Amino acid sequence: MKKTILGAATALSLLVSAPAFAHFQLVYTPEVNLEKPAEVPFKLIFWHPFENGHAMDMGQPLEFYYIHKGKKTDLMDSLKPMTFKAPHNESKAFESVVKVRRNGDYIFVLNPAPYYEKSEDIYIQQITKSYLNKGGIPTGWNEAQNLPTEIVPLNKPTNILAGSTFSGVLLSDGKPVAGAEIEIEYLAAAPEMDTNKAGPATAEPMPGGAVVAITDANGVFTFGIPKAGFWGFAALGSGPAKEHEGKELSQDAVIWVRAYDVKAPAQ
Repeated sequence: MKKTILGAATALSLLVSAPAFAHFQLVYTPEVNLEKPAEVPFKLIFWHPFENGHAMDMGQPLEFYYIHKGKKTDLMDSLKPMTFKAPHNESKAFESVVKVRRNGDYIFVLNPAPYYEKSEDIYIQQITKSYLNKGGIPTGWNEAQNLPTEIVPLNKPTNILAGSTFSGVLLSDGKPVAGAEIEIEYLAAAPEMDTNKAGPATAEPMPGGAVVAITDANGVFTFGIPKAGFWGFAALGSGPAKEHEGKELSQDAVIWVRAYDVKAPAQ
């Protein structure tokens, strides 16, 4: 679960050998483009979503909020514990309902409690960003949020075109990170909002291990999006914090984006 540093790298997508089936923190709602005011449900789940696999117990989050037009709205009081039913186990997770009224971008940020991974004897903390837009009006989706570590999108994260590319820049303490390994995950089985269980899988993990991209000298990576749906990107160990309760901490940056197929107009 450690970041790999390469002396010189270019911004291109790669398939390389790496640990498969990465942990990925979800901040999920099925519809990220709204036309009307709504009460938006969210599921916060720590999972292996590409393989539709094992889910991990979440502790009480340290922070959960959104940024809209530069203003922070705390959402901790909206969180409720729930049980998520993965195909082979159940895990402690959280859910929330958020009122969205005004037009523009909503940048959701989850700072979870560190999770102890017994098999590796380390803690994992995945600081996660997810995006929602109302009215199709951009109001800051490409802005950094001054997190310990984060991926700043260089393409609008709520309407990526399937078959095009997504680029982001990895920051740690506000500075670009060169030569960092970015693990890439597809949400193959979306959580069912009513039942809190994993839905049917629409894809399976690729052969050869994790899908990986490498940041260039400016901290930028690019990945070709082959399929519509939600895609997650995680920079493992990119954060400045390296220890928690006397053990190694992998403080990761995670971002989720939504891709769509280009469709013909209705007849």
